[in-house]
Amino acid sequence: QAQLMESGGGFVQAGGSLRLSCAAPTSIFDRSPMAWYRQVPGKERELVAAISRGGPTYYLDSVKGRFTISRDHAESTVYLQMNNLKPEDTAMYHCAAIDSFSPIGGYLPRIEAWGQGTQVTVSS
Repeated sequence: QAQLMESGGGFVQAGGSLRLSCAAPTSIFDRSPMAWYRQVPGKERELVAAISRGGPTYYLDSVKGRFTISRDHAESTVYLQMNNLKPEDTAMYHCAAIDSFSPIGGYLPRIEAWGQGTQVTVSS
């Protein structure tokens, strides 16, 4: 499975901002919708945001209006801008290439490539 490379995590106070980046092999990036997931030990992985190849986006309800996903085709990089962070946003954030962009009903895309993750910690 190809490796994606995340960066940009860190420690921030509530209300602060972070920008996550994910570099992908061009061969994967050009053909794939991309997504950000987060996981906390003992809890299920959450799909936080996704972006199609053409630009339409999907967001988890709890991050709408605070997080923005974008992609740069020239750099084969996907970003997650996170504003007004809350302690409940604390998690390991992973970038993924996914098989589809169909955010209707229960949206559970298949993950085709995965990164090792970057930790985001938000203090209250």
